[in-house]
Amino acid sequence: MNRAASVVEVTAADVQGNGAVFCPNPKMTLWSAHPKVFIDVASTGEGKCAYCGTVYRVKAGEKLHTH
Repeated sequence: MNRAASVVEVTAADVQGNGAVFCPNPKMTLWSAHPKVFIDVASTGEGKCAYCGTVYRVKAGEKLHTH
């Protein structure tokens, strides 16, 4: 079975100081957990988790303030 990747829109408040979000995110169910990874979204506006394929995309109009 080929599952379509989930897309999670993130806001500036979701992004860590270095321009990354982490996966799995707090809304994911425990059974689908994998090692915590940080995904850069500041460079291109989106990033994909290598473990589960979830795409994290910065919500349109959000301004990121990275360090």
